[in-house]
Amino acid sequence: MRIINLIEDTAGTGGCEFKHGLSFYIETDKHKILMDLGPSEVTVQNAVKLGVSLEKVDTVILSHGHYDHSGGILPFEQYNSKALIYLQSKADLEYYSDDGEDKGDKRYRYIGIDRKIMNLANVKPLEGDYRIDEELSLFTIKSRTHKLPSTNRPLKEKINGEYIPDDFAHEHYLVVEEKEKRLLISGCAHNGILSILDEFKQLYGEAPDMVISGFHLMKKSEYSDEELEEIVEISKCLMAYDTKFYTCHCTGLSAYRIMKEVMGDRLEYVHCGDEIV
Repeated sequence: MRIINLIEDTAGTGGCEFKHGLSFYIETDKHKILMDLGPSEVTVQNAVKLGVSLEKVDTVILSHGHYDHSGGILPFEQYNSKALIYLQSKADLEYYSDDGEDKGDKRYRYIGIDRKIMNLANVKPLEGDYRIDEELSLFTIKSRTHKLPSTNRPLKEKINGEYIPDDFAHEHYLVVEEKEKRLLISGCAHNGILSILDEFKQLYGEAPDMVISGFHLMKKSEYSDEELEEIVEISKCLMAYDTKFYTCHCTGLSAYRIMKEVMGDRLEYVHCGDEIV
């Protein structure tokens, strides 16, 4: 299996441009997959720089309905309009970030997808779990077993003109099964990585061998003592798994460094252009 980060928030290798967003290219025995497509056409430009043949991609997974994971889908269509694009049916609803009262009329910032994506002929909207084939499957959270990370509080859904907390029903997770190993890939783990792992164990009876995910712990301001304790507690819980973790994007480097102190070589950061073996 070959896994390459095409874009995320930090500089890496291969001359790639970095931006806030996420995209992974995954090559298995049977598939060539894109998990998310970052914020814009920069994602496909990075893919070309890294020698990824976008024309050969057969499967695209949109992890959830935010622009920084979907902005490269329409530019990708210029290279490849045949690859099936799997997303949850609620991925095109109205999602916003509450940037605070001090922003005035600009307090609520739209962070959803470009609605034109839903009109593509190769889009496949899903209602919950879905098995693509013996290698690939998608699952959703049925019931959270842990509280949401506090950094999700600003994220809202607009319903009938009101901004309510996002329930993240538009988020799903990719499982790749190969040679008796299972890889779990999430975009931002908005539902909480601990709840996602509990759902995985419910479905498969054991923990994944590897996890690649943002943990959505990034903040623009300083962490409170309570938030720092939350990051440490999540790290300690992850250490209970016999799993290798890779993170990036919305985890943020500050939170990653805190987690790394707890998790050591069980946790690594993936930068733009980096390849995971």
